[in-house]
Amino acid sequence: MKEKNECGKTRPANKPYEVWQTADGSWTWKVLKKYQSPSKEKANPYARWFVSVDSPFVNGEMGDTYVNDIKSNAFLIQ
Repeated sequence: MKEKNECGKTRPANKPYEVWQTADGSWTWKVLKKYQSPSKEKANPYARWFVSVDSPFVNGEMGDTYVNDIKSNAFLIQ
């Protein structure tokens, strides 16, 4: 049976699937869409998410980000 992507539909920034944040709280990624199922995502080093980002440089900017970049620098907080 094919694994379903439960996060495949784009959500608004105020209702993200997940929220990731750096330890110091300076960067926050709100995950609005995941393009692959969890098993395919693990096997793909270039897997990406559509996110809204808050940082010292931007506030609420949206775009695609590599999953590995988020997971290697942040913690799941929600």
